[in-house]
Amino acid sequence: MVILHCITMSCQRPYLNPRLPFTGCIQGGLFEGKTVTVTGRVLAGAERFCVNLQSGTKANSDIILHFNPRYSGNSGHVVCNTLQSSCWGSEQCSKHTPLPRGSDFTLTFLVNRDSYSVIVNGVHFLEYLHRLPASRVNAISVNGGVEITSITFQNPATSWVAQPSFARTVKASYAVHGLGATPPPYSPPLAYVLPYKAIIQGGIYPGRVITVQGCVNHNADRFNINLRYNSGIAFHFDPRFNENVVVRNSLINECWGREERSGGMPFYRGQQFTVSITCDTQCYRIAVNGAHMFTYNHRHFLFQQIDILEVDGNISVSSVVV
Repeated sequence: MVILHCITMSCQRPYLNPRLPFTGCIQGGLFEGKTVTVTGRVLAGAERFCVNLQSGTKANSDIILHFNPRYSGNSGHVVCNTLQSSCWGSEQCSKHTPLPRGSDFTLTFLVNRDSYSVIVNGVHFLEYLHRLPASRVNAISVNGGVEITSITFQNPATSWVAQPSFARTVKASYAVHGLGATPPPYSPPLAYVLPYKAIIQGGIYPGRVITVQGCVNHNADRFNINLRYNSGIAFHFDPRFNENVVVRNSLINECWGREERSGGMPFYRGQQFTVSITCDTQCYRIAVNGAHMFTYNHRHFLFQQIDILEVDGNISVSSVVV
C-alpha cells in the first residue's frame, strides 16, 4: 500500500502582467499551507509600493496583511500592518528591505497556523502574526512603484490512501464560487512513501515555489530532489552526507552535466529540514530552513516540460507543496 498525494497547483489561474492599481479575487480564500507568490520589478524611482491581502475588493475593505516597502534616498524599510474597520493597527517595521529599487523579485506569502511567513527571492524575510483570521482573506491588491509579472496561488498537498505508486492530480471535491467560498479544512499530510513522485500541474514557471519538509535519517547516506521532464532531469539536488556536500546537476540527452558542489552542507543527520526551490527567469534559488543557500542557473529552459517532482533517499517526508 502506498500513499497517493493530491497535488493541486492552485484554485485558479495566475494573474499575468496586471495593470496597477490591481485588485483580484483569491478563489477559495486563504488557509494554512497555502502560498501567494508575486513576481515583478521595483521601479528605479519607486517611493513605495504595497501588496495587500484583504477581505473584499472594495476600497474600504479590511486589509488582513499590508506589506509596504518604503524608500528614502539609498535606503529603505518595510512596514507591515492590519487595517480593520478603517483603523490601522500598530506598525511592524523592518530596518532594511531585501527589495532594492530597480531589482527583480519573487515575493511569497506562506500561511502558517499563527503567522504569515514572508519569503523574498527564496530567503525568509519576516513573520507577521495573525491579527485577523487568514480565512477572511479573499482578495489581493497591489499598487505603487512596481511592475508585476505574475501573481500565483498554490495549495498544500493533501493525502489519500490508494494503490498507484505515481501521484496523480485529483480534482478537488468542493466547488469554488469566488469571494467568500469556504475552503476545506487543512490537516497535515501523513508521512510520504519514498520513492515519491508527483505531477507538477502546469509545469515550472518563474515565481513557482516547491517546498519539501522532512527529517534526515540518523544513518543517512544521501537523499535527492529532482525536477524532471520527459527525457531528463532539469534540476538534481543531492545532499551527500559521507562527502559533506550538496551536489547540483542536470541530466540532459542522457548525459550528466558538470556538478556544482560549492555552498556548504546545511543538512544534518537526525535533524528536520525545509527545502524551498524557487524558479526565477534565469535560475533556481534554493533556501534551506529559511536561509538562502544555493543558486543554480537553468540548463533546460522549456519550463512547462518540467512537470514531475521526485523525492527519494534516506529521509522521511512530512510535507510537499508544489
